[in-house]
Amino acid sequence: MDLNNNRLINEKSPYLLQHAHNPVDWYPWSEEAFIKASRENKPVFLSIGYSTCHWCHVMERESFEDQEVADLLNGGYVSIKVDREERPDLDHIYMSVCHAMTGQGGWPLTVVMTPEKKPFFAGTYFPKKEKWGRPGLINILDLVSKKWEKERDTLVQAGEQITEGMRSLYEASSGEGKLTGETLQKAYRQSMSIFDRRHGGFGESPKFPTPHNLAFLLRFWKETGEKEALNMVEKTLESMYNGGIYDHIGFGFSRYSTDEKWLVPHFEKMLYDNALLAMVYIEAYQVTGKELYASVAREIFTYILRDMTSPEGGFYSAEDADSEGAEGKFYVWSPDEIKEVLGERDGEIFCRKYNITPGGNFEGHSIPNMILDAAGDMAAEFNLEEGGLTGLTEELRQKLFEAREKRVHPYKDDKILTSWNGLMIAALAKGAAALDEPAYSRAAMRAVDLILNKLTRQDGRLLARYRDGESAFPAYLDDFAFLTWGLLELYRDTFKIFYLKKAVELTGRMIELFWDEENGGFFFNGKDAEQLIARPKELYDGAIPSGNSVALLNLLRLARLTGNAEFASIAEKQVSAFAGRVEKYPWGHTFFLVGIDFMNGPTREIVIAGAEGDGDAEAMLKAVRRAFIPKTVVAFNPGGQAGKEIEKLAPFLKEQGPIGGRATAYVCQNYACQTPTTDYKKFIGML
Repeated sequence: MDLNNNRLINEKSPYLLQHAHNPVDWYPWSEEAFIKASRENKPVFLSIGYSTCHWCHVMERESFEDQEVADLLNGGYVSIKVDREERPDLDHIYMSVCHAMTGQGGWPLTVVMTPEKKPFFAGTYFPKKEKWGRPGLINILDLVSKKWEKERDTLVQAGEQITEGMRSLYEASSGEGKLTGETLQKAYRQSMSIFDRRHGGFGESPKFPTPHNLAFLLRFWKETGEKEALNMVEKTLESMYNGGIYDHIGFGFSRYSTDEKWLVPHFEKMLYDNALLAMVYIEAYQVTGKELYASVAREIFTYILRDMTSPEGGFYSAEDADSEGAEGKFYVWSPDEIKEVLGERDGEIFCRKYNITPGGNFEGHSIPNMILDAAGDMAAEFNLEEGGLTGLTEELRQKLFEAREKRVHPYKDDKILTSWNGLMIAALAKGAAALDEPAYSRAAMRAVDLILNKLTRQDGRLLARYRDGESAFPAYLDDFAFLTWGLLELYRDTFKIFYLKKAVELTGRMIELFWDEENGGFFFNGKDAEQLIARPKELYDGAIPSGNSVALLNLLRLARLTGNAEFASIAEKQVSAFAGRVEKYPWGHTFFLVGIDFMNGPTREIVIAGAEGDGDAEAMLKAVRRAFIPKTVVAFNPGGQAGKEIEKLAPFLKEQGPIGGRATAYVCQNYACQTPTTDYKKFIGML
């Protein structure tokens, strides 16, 4: 090992590179490390985290930069560092171990295992020495070393038992089952029981946005007319936006709120949160017509396209919570700092509007927020015309943003992940359609081009991560499912056959690589990937929807769009395999229930037939793009060569062309078609 660097210096992961100068003799996950552990009869110390993880930074500073800890690890263990965003397959397995052994999980994830990769100890953050009731890492390392020396057989046996438990967990089938409207009702009742009526959101602190929960409730409202479902969505969206979890100066949402009222965030910003939140704000705008929701979505996209987009068109993964060694320092203000930039009067207006006070709300400083909105009183007090406060506030925000840009920025994780890019592609395509913003389409298309050019092997195999010119890791289920979702949304925005064709190709490859022929459902890693102690199969819709949940909806949409019976059959088998697990706690599987809602119908198929660029056809397509019609698939038959191309994917379109040379709409519901129409107003009535 280099005196100044360890082996991680040769990696591309920003997280691994952060640890490249530790005195710990780190290995990346590799056979070399396990061969060394086996040869030297040492246990393996596995540490999993990610580059913008606050407590990962703390553990590094306290322990992994410490020579005393390094000596213990280097002498008694083989130490491995893993970026959970590069290797979510490893993270899923060993996080499940941690949950099973301790009842909780999180990052940094700390695991000790045999040289055969079988875990016998797991936990999360440990301080160097015992404090806050948590055991010290030094004590743990010393104790495990002694136990390994004297009672190795006991630890090996424990590892065998835990590994067998993990295999059983992933391979078990819940048997055949169905999910009905009653399951959706059950999820709705569960949401009501934990809804925070005062502050929005679900449960107590810490509070996570979990946008797919809100997407489910929007569809439940659409299906049942339950006003409370829509009320919960609106209360949550407005409360999150007003809170400090939203960056009112530079836009975008932080990871989660540490309190119940969305005031104090954990300041890291993740690409996937902002993609999913943009989508649900857009859908809320489609449902209600409220400009606030459209504005928030636009601001999220402003942040992403300004700060989180690579020159090649891909989207970066995350921004850190910390800067200059302090959490949130980049984002907080004092009244004096505000007035130094804006002057006394304008500074006072801004401080009042965004609750920036001398005492502060976070470690002596203030996180801008609008939880207490004084705008109504301020307009009169400062002699502002009606609506004048809004324009002035935006002018002041821009000045503060420019001032903030001079601060030391949080660290940016600039790796490009196929899965999270798929989510942002979907969000931008939705935004382009609903908000009539072609720039969002162009950004989504550029990202697709990058993935197809840089994250696809010569043999066509999709890859998971791209950074610094290097693509690596066979793509996981989430990569296939989320990218397909993005392609489907991009098709619905642009109606370019290329994106529908790619979605069909990817889905066929996903079935080939990930489908469990024996028990149903999709495994997380492909059959061509590294063989681990277990093959995970994820269903729970946690911070993001599971790959299985997104795959279900993709299959159903594609089956309706193309008439592909295999896609429909796979979806039915998937539901049958997972029905038992979903029925136990529907609220934990809300995106899967979005698929169930689609499957249970009634669904509609709309075909618009007309020449590309035809004004009437474009008007019909525009109406479809704007509408919130989640159980409707839409195809465009442009005729000519492009029409022949789409007919290969969807043969039924041969019979659905323009009537009398005019743009024509075909609307079918529950396998029955209405009379086609060339009348725009009639079509709007059908919608």
